[in-house]
Amino acid sequence: MRGAGGSSGGLGHFFIGLTMMIVGLYLLLNAIQVRSSFGMGMSLYGFQAGGFNVSITTGMVMVPFIFGVGIMFYNSKNPIGWLLTFGAIAALLFGVITSVHFSMRAMTAFDLIVILVLSFGGLGLFLRSLKNFDSTASEVD
Repeated sequence: MRGAGGSSGGLGHFFIGLTMMIVGLYLLLNAIQVRSSFGMGMSLYGFQAGGFNVSITTGMVMVPFIFGVGIMFYNSKNPIGWLLTFGAIAALLFGVITSVHFSMRAMTAFDLIVILVLSFGGLGLFLRSLKNFDSTASEVD
């Protein structure tokens, strides 16, 4: 019987490695904390114009959205309304994504070592299971 991926590497290594990888990556992703500083008064974009610092807040991005929706309801074939509406939505999504902060929660060295061994040990077993082993070749001493 052929092993994982049609190789002679072994189904046991495949499933053990896959399980170790899944558990290790789950523990790693579970240790990451995600925060966001997105709010209606938060500065979303900033630039300098004429020696002044100009910042566009997240609430200001709603103004073109409102005008775009109004134009779309007045005349749905007007491309400016569609551009304003979807441009504002794209700017809001971009602002939300860029305001996300990732950090690791405090953990012991043992926790980190377990996560790394499970993730990368599982990856090694998983990749080993996909490798062909020639049963007729002799061991090199």
